Amino acid sequence: MMTPPSLDGAFARWLAARAGDLLMQIRAELGHDDPAALKAAGDMRSHDLLMTELARWRPDDAVLSEEGERFDPARLEAERVWIVDPLDGTREFAEEGRSDWAVHVALWSASAPKRRARGVEPGLIAGAVALPAQRRVLATDYPPGPVPTAQARGIRPRIAVSRTRPPSMVVRVADELGAVLVPMGSAGAKIAAVVTGEVDAYVHAGGQYEWDSAAPVAVAASVGLHTSRISGDPLTYNRADPMLPDLIVCRPELAKPLLSAIGVSPWDTAQDG
Repeated sequence: MMTPPSLDGAFARWLAARAGDLLMQIRAELGHDDPAALKAAGDMRSHDLLMTELARWRPDDAVLSEEGERFDPARLEAERVWIVDPLDGTREFAEEGRSDWAVHVALWSASAPKRRARGVEPGLIAGAVALPAQRRVLATDYPPGPVPTAQARGIRPRIAVSRTRPPSMVVRVADELGAVLVPMGSAGAKIAAVVTGEVDAYVHAGGQYEWDSAAPVAVAASVGLHTSRISGDPLTYNRADPMLPDLIVCRPELAKPLLSAIGVSPWDTAQDG
């Protein structure tokens, strides 16, 4: 039996990487001729692996998973809750050649600081985003690096958006800021692109759940990126209704311009740069 790391951050990284390896194996086994079967197999087998390992190594913790029980009241009383998405970006997973899909593993704790500053409260203590087809895992235990440096003057900001349904609000915001829209697949891949500096922001207003953002937001916060609702309010997790329909992740100095363009009055805190 493979023994995982004991610390939560390293455990999250280990778990996300294992699920990612399994998903790559499933892709190789089934191919892409039947996308529906590939999606179903990926969702189910990755979920089963995560649930098995969490039950084995963290038996006292609760779990909120896209493929599991969403409204279990027991997790609302739990001290620690793993928030996982076994396969973020199912559509992209089933398309040959695409690498913008992910595995999310995050840990929420009731005793975590509830708010460090306005706009930065994931309430999360660990997280990992595996990008298996990109052969990398971004995680809070070993953050990928400092916040990407500011764009050189005159360079247009790049905003990651859905490749199939970019929100009209984001299109309007991009026009106002002179930004470039960069279509991508899963939410995890988009936030990871902000973390690595491939884009400058991700703005979403089209409907999401907690498992879509918990792990990548934990990683983004760990490197000093701005994270919030599009209202500017903090993101909160492990709520009775797991719907968390919108968010912004961006370089700190872009938070005020983005929130202003959306229609939120700029706020003045130490973290908004």
